[in-house]
Amino acid sequence: MGKEEISTTKYLIHAQINANGIVEKPDVVGAIFGQTEGLLSNDLDLRELQKTGRIGRIKVNINSKAGRSKGEIVIPSSLDRVETAILAASLETINRVGPCEAYIQVSKVEDVRAVKRRKVVDRAKELYKVMMEEVTPESLKMIEEVKEAMRIHEIAEYGDEKLPAGPNVISSDAILVVEGRADVLNLLKYGVKNSIAVEGVSVPKTVAELTKHKTVTAFLDGDRGGDLILKELIQVGEVDYVTRAPRGKEVEDLTKEEVMVALRDKIPVEQIYHDVGVKVEKVEPKGPDRNTVLRGILKDLEGSGNAEILDDALNILKEVKVENLYDELKTVNNSAYAVVFDGVISQRLIDMAKEKGLKHIVAVKMSDVVKKPSPIKVMTR
Repeated sequence: MGKEEISTTKYLIHAQINANGIVEKPDVVGAIFGQTEGLLSNDLDLRELQKTGRIGRIKVNINSKAGRSKGEIVIPSSLDRVETAILAASLETINRVGPCEAYIQVSKVEDVRAVKRRKVVDRAKELYKVMMEEVTPESLKMIEEVKEAMRIHEIAEYGDEKLPAGPNVISSDAILVVEGRADVLNLLKYGVKNSIAVEGVSVPKTVAELTKHKTVTAFLDGDRGGDLILKELIQVGEVDYVTRAPRGKEVEDLTKEEVMVALRDKIPVEQIYHDVGVKVEKVEPKGPDRNTVLRGILKDLEGSGNAEILDDALNILKEVKVENLYDELKTVNNSAYAVVFDGVISQRLIDMAKEKGLKHIVAVKMSDVVKKPSPIKVMTR
C-alpha cells in the first residue's frame, strides 16, 4: 500500500478464501474483478473504483497444501460505510477461481480511522499526564478561564434561524439535537462540538432538513419539555438515537461524566416510538438508492435473455434463463427480495412474485393486462 493510499483509506475489507485446487494471487484478483463485474451499479464497479482511487490495490496472501488453497484478501476502501458494506457483501457471490470451486467469506470490515483515533487518544492521555504534572493550581484557574472564553467564541450560528450550534455540525456525519444555547455551550465545555439547538418546543425546518442527511441523536432534558420536543422531532425529522438527561435534570447542568454516560447509553429510536405514541413508517436506511442499483443490474442483463433473483442485500441468489424464471420463482425461499430480468412482466409472474413475498420486479417492459399489487414495486426501462 502506497503512502497516498494509506492516507485516504477509511476501511479495510478482510476476507478469507478457500479453493478446491491450487490457485495463485493473479487468479484470485481476476476472479474478484470478473465475477463482481455487472453485479452492482456502475458507481460500484470495481475496475472504475480502482481507476479513480476509491478502492486501493487488492492484497492477496494465499498458500496451497494437499491440493487445496487457503488465504486472506484485503481490500482498502475510501468509499462510505454503506457502499463499503455492499462491496464486501458482493465478494461472497464469487464461487470459482480459475477452474476451481472457491468460497469467500468476509471476516470483518475494519475502520482504519477508529484505529488511528485510539492511538491518538492513548498518546494524548500520556502527553496530558506529563503536562498536568507540571501545572500549578494558579495555572489551572487560568486554563479554565481561557477555556470558558474559547467555548463562547466557538459557538456558531446555523441556517436562516441562526440556531446555536457547535462548529462541527456541518462537517460531522453525526449530530446531536439539543434544546437550547446553554446546552450547546455545556457540551462544548466537554469537547462535544457537533450539537445544534432547536431553541423552543417547535422544531425549526432547518433542523428537520438537517436530520435527513446525518446520523442523529436527540439529547434532551429529562422533563416534559424534552418529551414534547422528542415527539415533534420524530414526526418532522429523521432521528436515529435518543438519550435523555436524568429525570428532572437539564442538559445544560450535566457534569462531563453525566454527559458521557448519557451518550454511551443512547437507544435506537424504534424502542421509544410506542412510549411517545408516534406511529412512524419504517424508513429505508440512508445509503445508495436501491432503484438505481436495480436499474443498473437491468442494464447489464439487457440482451442476455437472463434473469437474476436477488436477496435484500441485492446479492444474487440465482441466475437463470428468462424462460425458466417462473418455475424457479416457485422454488425460492423467503430470502428472495427482487427479480431483475431481460423480458416482459406478465400477470402470471407478478402473482407468483406476490405469493413468494418479493418486493421488486424489474424488467424491460410490462404487458398491458397487468394489475400491480401494492406490496410489489414494479420498474421497467
